[in-house]
Amino acid sequence: MSFDGLGLTPDLLRAVADQGYTVPTPVQAETIPLVLAGRDVLAGAQTGTGKTAAFVLPILQHLNASRPYEDPRRSVRPNGPRPSHRTPVRVLVLTPTRELAVQVEESVRTYGARRPIRSSAIYGGVGFDPQARALRSGRELVVATPGRLLDHVNQRTIDLSAVEILVLDEADRMLDMGFIRDIRKILALLPERRQNLLFSATFSDEIRRLADSFLDRPATIQVTPRNTATDLVTQVAHRVDRERKRDLLVHLIKSGRIDKALVFTRTKHGAERLAGQLVREGIAATAIHGNRSQSQRQRALDSFKTGRFTILVATEVAARGLDIDALPHVVNYEMPMVPEDYLHRIGRTARAGLTGDAISLVCVDEQKLLWDIERVLGHPIPVEVIVGFEPDPRIRAEPILRRGGGQGGAQGGHRGGPRPIGRGHPRSFPTRGPRPAHAGAGHGHPSAGHGHPSRSPSQGHPRPSGPMTVMPGERIARHVSRAAG
Repeated sequence: MSFDGLGLTPDLLRAVADQGYTVPTPVQAETIPLVLAGRDVLAGAQTGTGKTAAFVLPILQHLNASRPYEDPRRSVRPNGPRPSHRTPVRVLVLTPTRELAVQVEESVRTYGARRPIRSSAIYGGVGFDPQARALRSGRELVVATPGRLLDHVNQRTIDLSAVEILVLDEADRMLDMGFIRDIRKILALLPERRQNLLFSATFSDEIRRLADSFLDRPATIQVTPRNTATDLVTQVAHRVDRERKRDLLVHLIKSGRIDKALVFTRTKHGAERLAGQLVREGIAATAIHGNRSQSQRQRALDSFKTGRFTILVATEVAARGLDIDALPHVVNYEMPMVPEDYLHRIGRTARAGLTGDAISLVCVDEQKLLWDIERVLGHPIPVEVIVGFEPDPRIRAEPILRRGGGQGGAQGGHRGGPRPIGRGHPRSFPTRGPRPAHAGAGHGHPSAGHGHPSRSPSQGHPRPSGPMTVMPGERIARHVSRAAG
């Protein structure tokens, strides 16, 4: 199927063609006709599946269909002042992070280039007054993070009484970040009659309860099976002692195994500390996290995209919604506490039909976290040990602490002493663990332009009899996970 068969107007088809796209992704092919028909939609789609265009394109068509045509060569600049009247907010898009808000609003500008609409992204971490002036001048579409949106509501700088379409993008992440109360407050401010679109990488029970509370007989789209990773990502775990994680990462970079990579840590302090350590090793690295201003984060991201930095160290929240083309590697320097976050992390690579590597550095403290991820995936992640970095079996697991910036396992504490998360893990680092219980009845789905047959859990790759030892200079064996999408 081509975009021509989805019901989009010639202006939008030309805008899509201008970006070099000819064939819609599965989520676009299913979602666009439903949104154009005015249906509520509950869509399961991970990052990299083209979900932003899936709702931006039909929303632009809806907005343009109900207002007179304006020649963009003669009309007022789309985001400049329009003193004659105040345009009500007709479309509201909620996102979990400011990076994603910026990305979505940029897509609105890109696809709406031939028939511009007036849009703004509003989020915290930047000045309030410029956003307020933009809103007062009139915006048809607003992309917002929940907290800053409520700030504008309280200051009466935005009126949501005329919203026609509501989009919750990455709703699962918004719930993970504790935005559920803010979302419910915002829902109470909107007109009862409106179209609702909810996009989520996973469908937890909480997501389904939220969907049931405001979606009206939604069409359900599931282009990515629940809790699965992309087919095009090669996943591997390197076992290593917690105090040698940094040395192993440096080795992988300097030996050429890793070139350009997004590296994840659990904490803001850990991200800043690791980036500084890599710089001292002569590696072009920078960090992006919540303690940095929006302008600092944007400069770091732009410098990473242009190649000034080859390593971008980030926390989970800061990296959410980052749009990085052709990212070859994602490194889990510290394993996530929530298994679903692993999927979000590795979803930053292998986008737009390209392949990518997801490399996890796993110390003894994180063995249980690895098993939890494998249970969610429904298959084991291949394990390799790099020669010279073999873990010491005498080292015992320690609780993973909430704050600090250690090498990867235990982390130094907070006021009044360190605060552990969860219970203790195995006493020593096993070379083999119990085979994880498989999740779900079937895995695999066609990703954008690449299809793979579904596999049952029993068809997954067996857990290796032991970790594979890799000699220095060898390429990492490419174990492609087939359980996913």
